[in-house]
Amino acid sequence: MNEESGAELQQKILQETARYPWKELIRQFAAGNVVVVADGLDLVEVAYWMASDNATAIAPLLASGQLAKVSDEQAQQWLKEEAELWTVVVKPWIVVQYKKVTH
Repeated sequence: MNEESGAELQQKILQETARYPWKELIRQFAAGNVVVVADGLDLVEVAYWMASDNATAIAPLLASGQLAKVSDEQAQQWLKEEAELWTVVVKPWIVVQYKKVTH
């Protein structure tokens, strides 16, 4: 992949990123298709690594738990909070990131 196509992919991911209610993602969660990115990471960058199959970047995140399937406990908590998450699709995954909204 050349730099230009990489930049285009990253821009496409950025444009497709949006906040989405967790309750609308329950079906995909039940199918095992939702992964969560730790709060301190850049959602777009991690999604880009996933889309470009960058195992070198993804493997440490998986090993440390900074990228993981959403747990049942986390899913229940988000449902209880009526949480909205930053979301982007990297087929077959829905990649989410929770950032607590402070008012």
